[in-house]
Amino acid sequence: MLLLRLILIASLAFGANEKLTPEQRVELIRGLSSEYATVKVMLPRSKKALDYDLGGKSHKEQWDEAAKERGPAARAGDLVQITKVDIDNDKITLEINGGLKSGAKWYDHVQVGMGNGGGQQRGPSGQATLGTTLVVRFAKGVPAVDSAEMKKLLRPLFDFDKQTATAAYVDSLPPETKKAVLEKRVIEGMDKDQVILAIGKPRLKSRESKDGDETEDWVYGQAPGKITFLTFKSSKVVKIRESYAGLGGQTVDGPRPVKP
Repeated sequence: MLLLRLILIASLAFGANEKLTPEQRVELIRGLSSEYATVKVMLPRSKKALDYDLGGKSHKEQWDEAAKERGPAARAGDLVQITKVDIDNDKITLEINGGLKSGAKWYDHVQVGMGNGGGQQRGPSGQATLGTTLVVRFAKGVPAVDSAEMKKLLRPLFDFDKQTATAAYVDSLPPETKKAVLEKRVIEGMDKDQVILAIGKPRLKSRESKDGDETEDWVYGQAPGKITFLTFKSSKVVKIRESYAGLGGQTVDGPRPVKP
């Protein structure tokens, strides 16, 4: 297993693979976003994104300095979540537990610190989020790596192999909702956490109040191409619209609500 990983690192580091395609980019973001993992080493908090060296330990000095200044974001054995994935020409940036931010978030119910480090239950208290940000750089540009290969490269830091809180949560969902989440699509009746598990965070959000009823709209995609509009009421999806910008503006109705 170690030999295979070294071969994979070498091929990526020296640009042996083709460059990432738009389709592979989407798969990589979807395959890593909202994933849970068990931390194998201490992850420090840092104002600046932490560089992670795939082939060696050149990041150790930066990590040690960050740990001295702000302490750990997670210790070995803690459960963390990848809350955002950004892909640039030569790097992949992973936001862990919301990054270095403050305030309660949608994932605040997650227990961080289930292992040796003891940890904190994140609730709606508005306490600071214990997170950080990692950057994986590629000298000759991000290659055609998929989410499974990326998880292998991150094995020195994270264990994705055990059944995670994500898998346990998905297994507990009603059949229609579970099927939709696994198929990366949204159906009416989903709550916000389930939507994010299925298709990630929205590009835009907006709220509207009319006659005492408050709704929230989430927007995915951008022109040219498919744009998806989700309308929430009482934190549940009540309407789904898909329009095809630049292709005639066709609109289709969303699936029927999930029956209780």
